[in-house]
Amino acid sequence: MSESPPTAVHGAHAAPPALWDVLPAEQQPHWSAHPDLHDVRRALRDAPALATAQEVRTLRRTLAEVALGRARLLQTGDCAEDIHACGPEHTAAKSELLCELSDRLARHTGQQVVRIGRMGGQFAKPRSSPTETYDGMPIPAFRGHLINSPERSLLSRRHDPNRMLQAYEASASVLRGLEKERTDTRGPWSSHEALVMNYESPLVRRDPETGAAYLASTHFPWVGERTRQPGLAHVEFLAAISNPIACKIGPTATPDDVVRLCRILDPNRLPGRLTLILRMGLRGVGAIAPIAAAVRREGNPVIWLSDPMHGNTERTESGLKTRHLADIIVEAVTFRQVLEQHGLHVGGLHLETATDDVTECIGGPVPGEHALAERYESLCDPRLNPRQARELIDAVFC
Repeated sequence: MSESPPTAVHGAHAAPPALWDVLPAEQQPHWSAHPDLHDVRRALRDAPALATAQEVRTLRRTLAEVALGRARLLQTGDCAEDIHACGPEHTAAKSELLCELSDRLARHTGQQVVRIGRMGGQFAKPRSSPTETYDGMPIPAFRGHLINSPERSLLSRRHDPNRMLQAYEASASVLRGLEKERTDTRGPWSSHEALVMNYESPLVRRDPETGAAYLASTHFPWVGERTRQPGLAHVEFLAAISNPIACKIGPTATPDDVVRLCRILDPNRLPGRLTLILRMGLRGVGAIAPIAAAVRREGNPVIWLSDPMHGNTERTESGLKTRHLADIIVEAVTFRQVLEQHGLHVGGLHLETATDDVTECIGGPVPGEHALAERYESLCDPRLNPRQARELIDAVFC
């Protein structure tokens, strides 16, 4: 399968719609009738690339070392980035924690670790419910700063396509900061879920060296558990771009589902092309073994990454989302044990972490539910604080 999309890539000149622009897409904003949408998409088509083709090629070669068992990968950062916290000092703090945790993982494993941040574009989130209740009234759910505002009012929660331009500028600031922090091919690199098609599609560019289409909004895009349906927009989109890509796999996925995704997203079986991020939750860890066995039989050289956080989210009696560090550790340890039993290389971890000593997950320095309110600052899902992240890495790779 060619790495070029089946139709023309958006650029400075008019072009037919790309295939993914005419396919159904889940979890999209409700702004199709907004009068500014066309102009915003045109501005994004004409905007400079945030990630260069050379950077994308370099990361893909670097990730090939992980796929071949010669390196590891740590992907971590905010659940949902704050568009107002993307300055140089914020980027430096996130990069510093990412590098510190990666070095810790490297000491445990004796291998170099590729560093990828959930940053530089993680401004949109899928939600299990389109609304939430506030003051007894339903209002649209917060979907990330790219779509609406976290303030609880009908006006703030309206979906506004002009926010895509704000997200682009914030991402540009982060990518400039990462460029200053990047000392070698290990990174830090940028990544986000390629969720909002109105944002991602206009940012597809051509690699001047190879002619292949690539996504210039980030180095490493992924498709989520809620949008990984073959034949729909998100999977077809990732299949058509030449970036290294990832796919979240949850407990409802069957081995046949995952094998089919591997065939679509990595038909040429190229090391470094596809990462599978398993997010099963404690109740779903039994699905890891059959999926691992099926992909191994298929022969796809995927990178295996554990996301032990997203399947272990629960709500307290007061309504706060939280996660238990003990559950997170058990899932990640189980993931490692199962892969090693199947003779597969454990690529690493995909985590949500904060740079500050937040109190969003229970365990370690956060003794119980009563402590969560002390510093619960996440825009969406609960994150590990640095001490909890260190404890997790030590427990899984000791």
